[in-house]
Amino acid sequence: MSYSPQGFRMLPTAVKHLLIINIIMFLGSLALVRVGGYQGVVITNLLALWPAGSPMFRIWQPLTYMFMHAGFDHLLGNMFALWMFGYLLENIWGTRRFLIYYILCGIGAGLLNMLVMHMTGSVSPTVGASGSIYGILLAFGMMFPNELIFLYFLVPIKAKWFVIGYAALELFLGVFSTGDGVAHFAHLGGMLVGLILILLWRRRHRDSYDRYNRW
Repeated sequence: MSYSPQGFRMLPTAVKHLLIINIIMFLGSLALVRVGGYQGVVITNLLALWPAGSPMFRIWQPLTYMFMHAGFDHLLGNMFALWMFGYLLENIWGTRRFLIYYILCGIGAGLLNMLVMHMTGSVSPTVGASGSIYGILLAFGMMFPNELIFLYFLVPIKAKWFVIGYAALELFLGVFSTGDGVAHFAHLGGMLVGLILILLWRRRHRDSYDRYNRW
């Protein structure tokens, strides 16, 4: 749990491999659809997250959906955020804990989104690493609350207000926005699971966290 400047890396193991896997999955899905046509679409759709009542739903989808993306801009935004906020967390937490956190946030985001889809009667699939990314964003805000984040690379804002603002915006959009094609409750689900994990780890390792004054 300790921070080691000697071992600090700008592209640590988990972040690097997550970037590679997401890029490969994106390029592979494009190639599969292009070559396989309708059959390729069916195969890639089986990796997306469908509502539990859908005939397209499969048990592995709460895991695989987080490695699929709807377009290049979707992929780029998520992967940039993964590196920007994730590399520091992995250096501090270690690869194993960071990867567990990332995966559980993504699965939790998917499950909450499935619940919302069931309640609203949605039949659309969900893809993207955003649930995990929002969990990482929450962790960054909790560990470095007073660090400045430059919104749109111009406007400085403290990390804690950045996270709180994003959570409030996602809740508002999730409740009042319709048909925008964004899984806002998946984002909130990632943050919720992240918060639960961090509070549990904080309770178990209070001495280590307090020593570095991160919380």
